[in-house]
Amino acid sequence: MRFAGKVALVTGAGSGIGRATTLRLASEGARVLVVDVNDAHGNETVALVEKAGGSARMQKADVGDPAQIEAAVGALVAWCGRVDVLVNDAAMMVFKPVVELAVADWDRVQAVNLRAVFLFCKHALPHMHGGAIVNVSSVHAHETTANVSSYAASKGGIEAFTRALSREVKPPQARVNCVAPGAVDTPLLWSNPNLKSGVEHLEGAIAKPEMIASAITFLASDDARFIHGTTLIADGGRLDAL
Repeated sequence: MRFAGKVALVTGAGSGIGRATTLRLASEGARVLVVDVNDAHGNETVALVEKAGGSARMQKADVGDPAQIEAAVGALVAWCGRVDVLVNDAAMMVFKPVVELAVADWDRVQAVNLRAVFLFCKHALPHMHGGAIVNVSSVHAHETTANVSSYAASKGGIEAFTRALSREVKPPQARVNCVAPGAVDTPLLWSNPNLKSGVEHLEGAIAKPEMIASAITFLASDDARFIHGTTLIADGGRLDAL
């Protein structure tokens, strides 16, 4: 198993890509700290891991709160003594045009989507020796739509941050990479009010969370040991078709 004996922290692990990644890492031998703002969803993920014979613990955290991020990393270190894999998946969206977007909404999206990535890396890296960081971006960093400017900006920032961090941190301490999914069958996708109303229609393939989890776990594994500072676009060819 590729992650036998390793320990991981996954944010947004209560559902969607985060849950699928947690299950995949645990199935391949990792002990996983499930980080999510929703207790019930996070504990469901832990139960699924344990039912399959894996090991996981739940840590409730609002990743928009710096103190709770530091506490989450501390909980994994207290449990396992180190951090081998960090997956920054937690994200949110606000669907408003710029002229109607409140400053508080903009700031909240940046805090959850972008600042949290910085802070988890900041606190996890001192405990990494041969580790891997995988940040989850989006095709919105490359080609976006109206009324999601805060989300698109945060995802573009994640990719730039990943490139910059790869210049500061080198193997063998850690590798840092990014995955940019396209449309994925998750609660975040279907929360789009334009999809609900029928104003916007999705074209092309919609990935299952497990498909993106495969890309994330590849980058986190030793199979990708020569990959550092890049973004893997996993969108089923969506950007190529534009």
